[in-house]
Amino acid sequence: MATVNGSQLSQLVREKAEAFRKLCAGLDEKTASRTPAGRWSPKQIVSHLCGPEGIGMLPMLRAFVEQETPRLDLDPENPFYSEKRAKMTLAELFAEYDAEYSRIADFVAGLSEQQLSRKAHIPLVKDTPIGEYPTLATWVQAIIEYHLAFHIDHMREILQALKTPGP
Repeated sequence: MATVNGSQLSQLVREKAEAFRKLCAGLDEKTASRTPAGRWSPKQIVSHLCGPEGIGMLPMLRAFVEQETPRLDLDPENPFYSEKRAKMTLAELFAEYDAEYSRIADFVAGLSEQQLSRKAHIPLVKDTPIGEYPTLATWVQAIIEYHLAFHIDHMREILQALKTPGP
């Protein structure tokens, strides 16, 4: 991944988060709660992208800066779809999503090159191009270029499976 500064990363986070948001424009409440066989519902995908309820993903990113090579154990197949989130409207869930990605973008915007070079130990990504000890900059880029991009494609597939017109 190319070297970028905090401001560039922040802009990339905002752009990719908005791309996901645009894909979901016009999604109605009934469709958002439907689940294709063996798959996640659109609301579960949004919930997953928000991260753990009440925590989000920002503490994981802060750990890079606040701790010396923190170990981060990920739960990649967890939609974090709690009873509370299941009761939320799609608009409420998207308000949480918007706030989460805004906090992430704001956080990375103010980071120095030194902070962006700090590393964490993430065993789950050991056998990927990201590597087991990614820098914070690499990890944020992975969230943007792999995780969010994956779930944009994931949402397209789910909307198609639900026979919902999408962009």
